Amino acid sequence: MDLVFKAALGAGVVILLALLSKTRNYYIAGLVPLFPTFALIAHYIVGKGRSIEDLKTTILFGMWSIIPYFIYLLSLYVLVERMRLEASLALATLAWLIAATLLVTVWVRLH
Repeated sequence: MDLVFKAALGAGVVILLALLSKTRNYYIAGLVPLFPTFALIAHYIVGKGRSIEDLKTTILFGMWSIIPYFIYLLSLYVLVERMRLEASLALATLAWLIAATLLVTVWVRLH
């Protein structure tokens, strides 16, 4: 049942994004992915199953995870004027993957 709730929550976010993109304030669709839907789920699961210190570590890592997301947005912002949308999205996602891999690598070495 827990998995069904999580799937429904994710579907609800997708529907909200689709609806917002059709409104006069379409740009708000860029804010919705930053709502901590999955962070809430992750923090609840870690908080219930592990120590407070583990939860705090998860929260701290989440703060650093803003960097790959920023790199994704910056890449997409630059690329979207230079190539097709699909290619821009693919390359921005690749930039996110590289930044996220670097973040995890550095995190593991420091912690």
